[in-house]
Amino acid sequence: MKIAVLLLAVLCVGALLYIRLAPSDPARWHTDPVTAPDPGDGGVRVEPGRVVSARAPRDLLATFDKAALAEPRAKRLAGSIDAGRITYVFRSRGFGFPDYLTVQALPHEGGSTLAVLSRLRFGLSDTGVNAARLDRMLERLGADMLIRR
Repeated sequence: MKIAVLLLAVLCVGALLYIRLAPSDPARWHTDPVTAPDPGDGGVRVEPGRVVSARAPRDLLATFDKAALAEPRAKRLAGSIDAGRITYVFRSRGFGFPDYLTVQALPHEGGSTLAVLSRLRFGLSDTGVNAARLDRMLERLGADMLIRR
């Protein structure tokens, strides 16, 4: 019985270490947010045209970048403002579960729009964490944003 408990404890610690330390492959996560598969209950997608701004795409993406990096435990995984697309990884406080968010700024009716794909890596549902994080970031973007729900 003691061996079974010890083995279970080692497996649990190993799984938690894997979650926290598993590398994030940019080739897997830095995808086009418009054409990538729907994240289902494990994330959120914002189609182009739902978030629009009078700003130029580069300026909108630069502002979004600042808003994203203001989130706790956020880091750029791939992309850049100059490339027009950035993927971030956000880790949960306790266990370090990674969530990935890819954003792309596109020209739209005299300004720009965002295409966003936010998704989890482990599990089936994020219990609304990705949507709440995205809402906070969009609030930081400024007064000239129009969010069409």
